[in-house]
Amino acid sequence: MICPQAWAEYATDLVRFIREISGNTFFIEVAAYPECHPQSLHSQEDLLHFKEKIEAGANSALTQYFYTADAYWRFVEDVRAMGVTVPIIPGIMPITNYTQLARFSDACGAEIPRWIRQHLMSCGDDKEAMVAFGVEVISDLCRRLLDQGAPGLHFYTLNQSTATVDILGKIGCS
Repeated sequence: MICPQAWAEYATDLVRFIREISGNTFFIEVAAYPECHPQSLHSQEDLLHFKEKIEAGANSALTQYFYTADAYWRFVEDVRAMGVTVPIIPGIMPITNYTQLARFSDACGAEIPRWIRQHLMSCGDDKEAMVAFGVEVISDLCRRLLDQGAPGLHFYTLNQSTATVDILGKIGCS
């Protein structure tokens, strides 16, 4: 039996451990943080940690969700400059509930741009208006990412698939 404490402190350790015991049997996807991991002291440290996960044997990455395409492209550009070539799939979080989104974003370090935050707050209790606005904003973000060459999209649906289905329809993927 292999003791979990021997490998589980950091994602890099887990990736390295999996590669050591199983070679290339598994496809390993790791997390990426376009707006910096909330526990990182600065973005350069975060980029170095990401590169270490890839060098340990990860095949690709899924990003934390974000609402600014420039954050994703800056991250991709920065890691490409460091020699990282694996696919980096943008994480997409549909907007369906402002209170939950704000709480979740604060906890994980994802920025909600001021203009989005203000519009969502102006919706008040009008859930339909909030979801409709969210579908438009996220559809535009997805189109922009795909048009500029993102290798795909990963949706964080949180078991609420309706908005994702609507977004997919708007970007022509239904």
